[in-house]
Amino acid sequence: MKKIILFCLIVSVASISKAQMVVDTVGANVFVMKDSRFDLLVKKKAEINKKSADAKKPNKGYRIQVLNTTDRNQALATKSKLLTLYPEQKTYLMYTAPYFKIRIGNFVEKSEADELKKELARMFPTGVFVIPSDIEYKAPPEKEENIK
Repeated sequence: MKKIILFCLIVSVASISKAQMVVDTVGANVFVMKDSRFDLLVKKKAEINKKSADAKKPNKGYRIQVLNTTDRNQALATKSKLLTLYPEQKTYLMYTAPYFKIRIGNFVEKSEADELKKELARMFPTGVFVIPSDIEYKAPPEKEENIK
């Protein structure tokens, strides 16, 4: 008896419900009106996304290792000195047990690193080396387009 009632219920619901109808739109035209500045914004956003993706990739370059010591206080003092003398260069304090290493700069060309190395070798006579490294490379800023 339950099966019969269930069957009748399913048949009645199926007969009442309607499926989606397909409408032929061969002759229909759709017009999209948009501001031309949207295209500029989309293009600019694509450029920004590409640059940020490129920035995340490690770039091969050079850094100058100024100090390699087991004394943390000496490493921090050296980093402070480098920050005051060369504020335009980024300094790095790295720890690889048991050594603290101080490195400076993000150089694309070894010749650029060698110039600063000569200056640093006078101040830090214990050993200054140019080390191949993955660097943070920032491309020079480009001229911005005005979107009006």
